[in-house]
Amino acid sequence: MKPAFFTRFLCLSLCSLLLSWCSIAWSAPVLSNLSASQQPGTKQVKITYDVAAPGVTEVEITLEVSADGGVTWDVPVTTATGAIGAGVSVGTGKSITWDAGTDWPSSYTTEMRFRVIADDGVILVPAGFSLIPGGSFTMGRTSGDTNSNAPSITVTVSPFYMAQTETTWTQWQEVRNWATTHGYSDIATGAGKGDYHPVQDVSWYDVVKWCNARSEKEGLTPVYTVGGAVYRSGESEPDVNWGANGYRLPTEAEWEKAARGGVSGKRFPWGDTISHAQANYHSDASYDYDISPTRGYHPTYATGGAPYTSPAGSFATNGYGLYDVVGNVWEWCWDWYGSDYYSSSSGTTNPRGPGSGSGRVIRGGCSDHYAVHARCANRNFTAPTYRLHSIGFRVACSSTSSAETGDVTVDTRTMVSKPFVTVGPTAAKATGKKLVLNSINAKQVKG
Repeated sequence: MKPAFFTRFLCLSLCSLLLSWCSIAWSAPVLSNLSASQQPGTKQVKITYDVAAPGVTEVEITLEVSADGGVTWDVPVTTATGAIGAGVSVGTGKSITWDAGTDWPSSYTTEMRFRVIADDGVILVPAGFSLIPGGSFTMGRTSGDTNSNAPSITVTVSPFYMAQTETTWTQWQEVRNWATTHGYSDIATGAGKGDYHPVQDVSWYDVVKWCNARSEKEGLTPVYTVGGAVYRSGESEPDVNWGANGYRLPTEAEWEKAARGGVSGKRFPWGDTISHAQANYHSDASYDYDISPTRGYHPTYATGGAPYTSPAGSFATNGYGLYDVVGNVWEWCWDWYGSDYYSSSSGTTNPRGPGSGSGRVIRGGCSDHYAVHARCANRNFTAPTYRLHSIGFRVACSSTSSAETGDVTVDTRTMVSKPFVTVGPTAAKATGKKLVLNSINAKQVKG
């Protein structure tokens, strides 16, 4: 009789084949040619874009606005008119007019950004993934825990897809083998204790490039670029197209939203205590919420030398259908780590970490580490170049398509009319007049 995890992976493999057939007939909407500018002499901003959506004639368009270069997206958008909302026909030259003076009065920024989101209403969850619902949730420490770097905050995330299992050694090899003949020159070989165990010994840079390779292999749009080109080699800080339909790492906030599985205010996805019946971790009586009757490494998997990983999918799922979000291997996230980042991200939508740092976030604990590290709120980090046997990953992908502008200057302060008009030297010569300038104004006098 084959073990349960083998049966699960056989089903996932068949579903992946079916998904590859489905992707020929369906793909996510595509937004392009997005631009925005404040209209001269007004407090209105015009946003234009093109949208295509294979298989449908209408989409729902949502507009989000940031006043701080994309760090937060909480500027009110209640007065937007035009090609926005439900029933927007696909096509080119779409236009939205936003009354910034009403929604964002008496303000000024050179860093306003606009994000247009297109939803075609088609819910086709990729095989092997779960749809993580969007919305607000409580992120950070709970149940009397005292992590100084993870105070309890409320954040909002958009819906997205998350892989139900950690990426396996077999999956890693399949994509990497393809990548080596398609322009990817330095993705690490990695390692795995077995075909269906999680891959390990892969750096953050390896993982990001692997995500791009998998996207290209499956005909999807790669998420990560460097200098406008698909990121395929080296150790560079990539740009991110969050609206692309390819594979990517989850943000730290997305990871915790997914890991909690819809359970609020608990240490773990199922409650406040943990045992070896629920996860592969190193049990220790020092933690009163570690109630496992067996201590040390998990007795089932502590064989054959470290790492003592378990096959992906060995334990029960959480409320969102995800396996092994607690223990087994740490999971890379997108974000740079910042010990005080939570203090600035509370109340925000789709926080994506600090702009720079020395370590990337890892989450979830591993088979070598204690129950304290397996808590949903626990934060850890390491250098993105490190390849360790305790670190693997699982992939995410966006459930809607979006496009984002660069920084735009918007000024909704009171416009003050000037009693005198200043003209340039060329204009003054043409009218036979000259200018007398003082510190107060420019005054016209007869020549």
